[in-house]
Amino acid sequence: MTATCRLALLMSLIFSTFVFAADSPFDLVITNGHIIDGTGSPWYSGDVGIRNGRIAAIGNLSAAARARTVDAEGKVVAPGFIDMLGQSETTILVDPRLPSKIYQGITTEITGEGGSAAPLNDTMLANDRPGYAHYKVEPDWRTFRQYFARLEKQGMGINLASYVGATQVRRMVLGDADVQPTPEQLEKMKALVREAMRDGAVGVSTALEYAPAPYSKTEEIIALASEASKFGGIYATHMRNEGSSVLEAIDEAVRIGREAHIPVEIWHFKVAGKENWGHMPESIARVNRARAEGVDVTADTYAYTAWFNSMSAFVPAWAHDGGDAKLIERLKDPATRARIRKDMETPSKDWDNEWQEIGGPQDVMIGVVQNPELRKFQGKRLNEVAKALNEDSMDALFDILIQDKAYTDCAVFGMSEPDVALALRQPWVSVDNDSSGTSPEGILGEDHPHPRAYGTFPRILRKYVREEKKLTLPDAIRKFSALPAQRLRLTDRGVLKQGMWADVVVFDPETVRDLATFDDPNRFSEGMEYVLVDGVPVIANGKMTGALPGKVLRGAGYAP
Repeated sequence: MTATCRLALLMSLIFSTFVFAADSPFDLVITNGHIIDGTGSPWYSGDVGIRNGRIAAIGNLSAAARARTVDAEGKVVAPGFIDMLGQSETTILVDPRLPSKIYQGITTEITGEGGSAAPLNDTMLANDRPGYAHYKVEPDWRTFRQYFARLEKQGMGINLASYVGATQVRRMVLGDADVQPTPEQLEKMKALVREAMRDGAVGVSTALEYAPAPYSKTEEIIALASEASKFGGIYATHMRNEGSSVLEAIDEAVRIGREAHIPVEIWHFKVAGKENWGHMPESIARVNRARAEGVDVTADTYAYTAWFNSMSAFVPAWAHDGGDAKLIERLKDPATRARIRKDMETPSKDWDNEWQEIGGPQDVMIGVVQNPELRKFQGKRLNEVAKALNEDSMDALFDILIQDKAYTDCAVFGMSEPDVALALRQPWVSVDNDSSGTSPEGILGEDHPHPRAYGTFPRILRKYVREEKKLTLPDAIRKFSALPAQRLRLTDRGVLKQGMWADVVVFDPETVRDLATFDDPNRFSEGMEYVLVDGVPVIANGKMTGALPGKVLRGAGYAP
């Protein structure tokens, strides 16, 4: 047989296989819906046919054979939502269904904020043991390859991708100390980034407010981001300052993107602190200027006026030198404690002083604690806790950190609604949950999280689309799907189109809503009738199915 004949036979077999596959029944057809495809275009009518986890056809499929039909009459059919910062790397090992996520319509999460699931060494594990113990998780991995293998073995309710954290890499080589790397140590850090990218990380990230990250110079971050860039990665950042020096922090992020030749994602884009309220237009202008100059900068937001982070972030970075154990020692020492207090009481542009960004202790709500004896304070404001402890609010903050070994999380009410809404409306701003997947049940239900953990995406649909009309529904869906997929280079997700993975949500735009509040956060959102991950319903008829069809999504540099 000639080469031409062999080629013709091969093409015939391929064509026959394609026709057979195209003629086989659909696994599921979603009928009668208003399709909002994720691109920002208006809705159109049609049916969506799904086969082998992918969208196989869109159109009039009324005559097509199928195993299952979902009638979406009067409902929106849209791409599954992509959470640009999810934080579920530990809790996904507790409840892999991630109920708080799927009830919002989230089908994909990106995680790894400065710290990340890997790489790990024994010293870091020993220092971080209370965090793992809180959720009864035994970390049996050291690399991303091993961590991802554990996820795939257990199964998961949504897709997950991760950055490698620059903090994680720094701690691997330098520990928690306020030191600068030698050239040899920096090469080790760069090698760890390369290994993580080959293991499937989607980029490198920083959380420059949280020690030991503030000890990193811009040049160190550029060096690490340059390594991620070689593998097609992204640089994502919780910037060095989100308050009085936010413009300088944006400039730093832009410089890193320009010099490392890497796209930049600014996480939870905000202007923090009452003194800075109303200055969101300047931050937006700074990003627009960078984009006009050719730097690929985008951002995301969770669109609440309170953030949620470690309460130890109130303490200046110098007091964290050496890690949490050293911080506790300093808080116990009267002279050092007095110095910490003075720094917190003194306005400064040299560090992100959260104490200066709030109106008073009533703007701090105790969230998650590790020490069971402190659980009575979860959901209480700091001024209430101080009254119960019969001391002033700053001493109460210090003493809680001591008793909880610096593992306390809190909500901080420090943003203005007009700033938040203006950020959300920018065409380059997508959406992040900035909270780990959780559940009202079991160990996870004992926490008191930020309501965004349960409500971010439905709240935007309710508040900013339906009630305030600050976004159109197609634009909101674009911010939830195509825009983040574009940023993460997820070329086969984020849009409803033939051949794409079938991450799909079906909901009633008139009834979808968040129920979680700051006082009562552990409440699922309502309104998601169906949520499909890779073609498999994880929500069906408004109820969780327990299916675990999610995939690990690896970056462009992945080397199998």
